[in-house]
Amino acid sequence: MDQRQKDLLNLIVCQYVKTATPVGSKLVSQDPRFNLSSATIRNEMMALEDAGYIYQPHTSAGRAPTLKGYEFYVANFLADLDLAKPKQEFLRKAVQSFKTYEPTLVKQLAKGVAELASNTVFVGFSKADFYYTGLSNLFAQPEFNQHEFAYNISRVIDHFDRVLEKLFSLSDFEDDVEILIGKKNPFGSECGSVVVRYQIRNEPVVFGILGPARMDYQNNFSLIKYSQSLINNFTK
Repeated sequence: MDQRQKDLLNLIVCQYVKTATPVGSKLVSQDPRFNLSSATIRNEMMALEDAGYIYQPHTSAGRAPTLKGYEFYVANFLADLDLAKPKQEFLRKAVQSFKTYEPTLVKQLAKGVAELASNTVFVGFSKADFYYTGLSNLFAQPEFNQHEFAYNISRVIDHFDRVLEKLFSLSDFEDDVEILIGKKNPFGSECGSVVVRYQIRNEPVVFGILGPARMDYQNNFSLIKYSQSLINNFTK
């Protein structure tokens, strides 16, 4: 994939994440980075489609990212950016009444993250002890207009303990923020997850964001990373 195709895929992913609307050549041509004819743009989009990074949901529609496209975006465009200052302040205020670490602190933080992410946030204190919040954010996503998607996610939530068991066993608790898409995601290939696994007082904890594959990975990565730093401040 050459640089122009990379930039085009980046634009398609970012735009589709924002609008949930397939991206057409006309919209691409309005971006100053693409001083190209509509025919050239369509050819480049066709090349990305042939390579499996985007697809055409409807005959007359633009293109949307595939799971392969999202994975490429995360691997090549996701930046280790600090969370925006207003969002940092929002989360600090959510936990400012706490003096030391306790599970209630993490639950309160999860509520704040769910609001800023517009997705569901989950916390696993053990394989059998878990908490989640922001389900209404998840159900408000346009993907839930599709009956099969809604059914599959509902089944996952009904068996949340099984998913947590997989998350606890994925790797060592090394404080790394991970993005799980496609086959890597124990919630299912239709979902995206941003997860951190760490130890608090020698006890493993899983903290993460769950949404459709069409999620704002950059924002959610920064949210989880900052949340982790807040929690760490209470355990020193």
